[in-house]
Amino acid sequence: MTEAKDAVAAAPATTREELLKQHAVARARRNAAVGGSHEWEQASDEVGRIEIEIARIEREMDPPRV
Repeated sequence: MTEAKDAVAAAPATTREELLKQHAVARARRNAAVGGSHEWEQASDEVGRIEIEIARIEREMDPPRV
């Protein structure tokens, strides 16, 4: 596991800004992986999970960012 991936896995993000940083790291991993490979699938799943958390936080904002 890379240092960036270790950092993402070690500390769950609690703010939108932290999630956006994790999203950039996960997108970079996905873009670097061979399309359709196991690594690509894992990074794609991580991108999706982070996007869901970002959306959750944005819906809770006042006013919501939807």
